[in-house]
Amino acid sequence: MNFLRRLARCLLLPLLLCAGAPAAATASAWQGAAFEGDRAALEKLAQAGAKVVRVYRESDVWVLDAAHQLGMKVVMGLWLGHPRHGFRLDDPAAVRKQEVAVRRFVTTYRTHPALLAWGVGNEVETGVADPQPVWQEVNRLAAIVKSLDPDHPTLMVVADNSDAWLAPLARCCAAVDLLGLNLYGGSVFQLPERLRRLGITKPVVVTELGPLGQWQAGRKPWGAPVELTSSQKADFFREALAFLAGQPQVAGAFPFLWGAKQEQTGTWHGLLLADGSPTAMTDALSAAWGRPVTQAAPRIRGIGIAADQFSPGQTMSAGVDAASFDGSPLTTLWEVRAEATDLRAGGDLETVPPRIDVAVQQADAQSVRFTAPAAPGAYRLFITVRDRLGKAATANLPFRVR
Repeated sequence: MNFLRRLARCLLLPLLLCAGAPAAATASAWQGAAFEGDRAALEKLAQAGAKVVRVYRESDVWVLDAAHQLGMKVVMGLWLGHPRHGFRLDDPAAVRKQEVAVRRFVTTYRTHPALLAWGVGNEVETGVADPQPVWQEVNRLAAIVKSLDPDHPTLMVVADNSDAWLAPLARCCAAVDLLGLNLYGGSVFQLPERLRRLGITKPVVVTELGPLGQWQAGRKPWGAPVELTSSQKADFFREALAFLAGQPQVAGAFPFLWGAKQEQTGTWHGLLLADGSPTAMTDALSAAWGRPVTQAAPRIRGIGIAADQFSPGQTMSAGVDAASFDGSPLTTLWEVRAEATDLRAGGDLETVPPRIDVAVQQADAQSVRFTAPAAPGAYRLFITVRDRLGKAATANLPFRVR
């Protein structure tokens, strides 16, 4: 009976790479994004053409009902304890408690009509010297999930790392149906060749797809990473999604993150602004998902600052070259913030750095002139350009006062 149900799901849901079915899907099959946000953001995701949403943890279970109403499916995350957060695999009580929670949750939601797959953990191996014991525990829990719900595939998610680090995945985790990889920057274009070289034959989902991460980016002399503009990020998503769509081993790709998130900066990984404003990145995804926009977000063609380092109280100037889709006027918000210092690994929550009040001598849509902060230190000038429709473009310029 389980086989018949699984076969029926394969016939009725071509976007689902069913457990036990051939890996014949491409990255256009699971068409959607990694998500952390509210109902309004989820509605925007559906309007952009997404068919699938990936959530990370049980606290986002509300997405199942909301996605069903919006005609989307859900990769439902089962959050597993990380050793770097204090979870100990050698603590039988903790291991058992986690297993009980997984069993309870899967049993409760295994028949939900929006459920597409189970995401068993996310980068649980971060910070450990040897990932294999952690991955074996993920595999054990995935086997339990499959025993409770044979109708939905299991997915494990690992961080991109060296070939030596990922090589054991060629032989690991038989209870896991799909391998999820979180990939950033140019590594996505190396994925097919790496999978072949490592002998990984399992269907793959790019569970986080992002442009250059802060750990990969070039840095200023004092260590501040340089963030791409929203327009540069949009170009990356267009190229990466087009590339992945032609890879038969890749069952899906989830751009990161449909929502807003403080991680190094408040704009580095968010596809939306904190107020929900769409960007060139959301335009790029919508086009890849078959719904090209006719009124594009502003495009930033260039940014610049007079210097990288200033004296306290010195007059500073900066500019942005941006254009709206129809040539109509733009508005620009210029904002100085301290450089982030609460930097965490693996996407853990970070404190938003404070906004710095500065004396502004002149500001318009193209340029700003202001007085450098009095306190020595590292800062960023954030640039948010908006058009008459409320769509936004973002950039920032690190600088130092010394």
